[in-house]
Amino acid sequence: MPVAASGPTASAVSGQGAGPLLRAWRERRRLSQLELALRADSSARHISFVETGRSRPSEEMVLRLAEQLQVPVRERNSLLLAAGYAPRFPETPLDDPALDALREGLERLIRCYEPYPALVVDAGYTVVAANRGIAMLLEGVPEELMAPAPNAMRLTLHPEGLAPRIRNLREWRGHLLAQMEREIALHRSDRLRALYEEVAAYPVPEEPDGAEPGEPVPYFALPMCIEHAGRTLSFVSSISTFNTPMDVTVAELAVETFLPADPATAKYLHTLAG
Repeated sequence: MPVAASGPTASAVSGQGAGPLLRAWRERRRLSQLELALRADSSARHISFVETGRSRPSEEMVLRLAEQLQVPVRERNSLLLAAGYAPRFPETPLDDPALDALREGLERLIRCYEPYPALVVDAGYTVVAANRGIAMLLEGVPEELMAPAPNAMRLTLHPEGLAPRIRNLREWRGHLLAQMEREIALHRSDRLRALYEEVAAYPVPEEPDGAEPGEPVPYFALPMCIEHAGRTLSFVSSISTFNTPMDVTVAELAVETFLPADPATAKYLHTLAG
C-alpha cells in the first residue's frame, strides 16, 4: 500500500526562506494563491512574492497563513525558523511538572470512561495513558509488546498482539493504515513513516477458528470486532484532540475512546465491571 508523499521538509529548503514551505502547504491544501489571500486578508500578489522569496513575510503573516493552511503546531515552528523568527510554540516534556494538571486531567477523563476502553497516544501512537478497559482487551498480549513504551498500532496489528483476535481484521487494518497515511501526509514524520512501513509489513493472520460472517448489523461506523473470553465484542472509536493548543506536545496528544457498537457489548463490559 503506497504512502502519501511527504513533501519538502524544513531542511530541504534550508536557506531558501519560508516561501517554498508555504507554497508546499498551499498546494497540499489545494488552494490557489487568491483563495489563500482572501482567507488571510492579504493579496494574491503578496502571497506570490512571499512564495518566490521576493518578499519576507512578517511573523504575524507567517502565523496567519499557517492558521489558514491548518499547518500543525510543530511545523509552524519550522515555518517561523525558515522565515528568520524564533519558534513560538514550546515542546514541553509530558513528565514536566508544568503539565501535571494536563496529565491528571487526561487520566481522570479515561478513568471516567470505564468500563469502556480509552487511551491517550502521542503523534507516534505511543501509549501515554490507558484505562482498565484497554487492559482488558490486552489480556494475554506478550510482555515484549507492552514494554517499555507500548505502541497502539504495533499492539493492534502485530500477529502476536490483538490482530488474531480481531474478527474483521482486514477492514480494521485497512482503516488504521489509511489513518496513518493521512497523518504522514500532514506531519511529514520520519518516525511515523518507519512505523507505517513496519506494521504494514506484518503478515495478516488467518481468520479465527469458527469465525462466521453472521447476520449483517447496521453499524453507524466501521466497528472493531474483537474476541474476548469466547465472546465477540464490537466497538467504534472516536479520536479527540486539543482545541487551539499552544504547545507542540499537547498539540500531538490524542484521546481515543471505544464506544460499544451494540447492546451486547455494553452489557458484557458492565457485567465485568461488577
